[in-house]
Amino acid sequence: MSSRIDDLLGRISQLERELETEFNRARDAWRYRVDAGRIRFERDVRIAHKRLRQTIPRFIRESSPLNALTAPLIYSMVVPIAILDAAFTVYQRTCFPLYGIARVRRGKYVVIDRQHLAYLNAIEKLNCMYCGYANGVFAYVREVAARTEQYWCPIRHATRVGGPHAHYREFVDYGDADGYHRRLPVLRNKLRDK
Repeated sequence: MSSRIDDLLGRISQLERELETEFNRARDAWRYRVDAGRIRFERDVRIAHKRLRQTIPRFIRESSPLNALTAPLIYSMVVPIAILDAAFTVYQRTCFPLYGIARVRRGKYVVIDRQHLAYLNAIEKLNCMYCGYANGVFAYVREVAARTEQYWCPIRHATRVGGPHAHYREFVDYGDADGYHRRLPVLRNKLRDK
């Protein structure tokens, strides 16, 4: 049964690679490129985007009153998110070198770039920056936690896990005691190569 699971996980990996190819095709379709970390739209696309930007007064007028009422609650979450960000950064910088685990590059996960879109007004840009930060921190934290799990307890759960991290695919089957003892050093060693 393990080989069937491995086969399915391999197919998922193949689909993820195909998805990345499609994302690259979308860049061509929307006529932008990334040069040295900067996003560059073709000139006529930039002009069209500016024409589509909604003014702030119109944006506020057309927004739901509930959005305005809940915005302070949403934005107050930046405090615990920043604390989580700092805590996991300190944790991995302290512990990962001791365990021989390659550090997670935070910048790979915390990507804030949508504020460069000319069709967004200042409020929309701020919202996009917040969401990019928050979701980036969660992805970063998840990767740090996933590497920790792979180091300490790389065993699949007995029941299905919703949205498992990428490392989970290589974990040992639940109940496979011999496989656990055999694969633990291999899985730990893989963390050095990242």
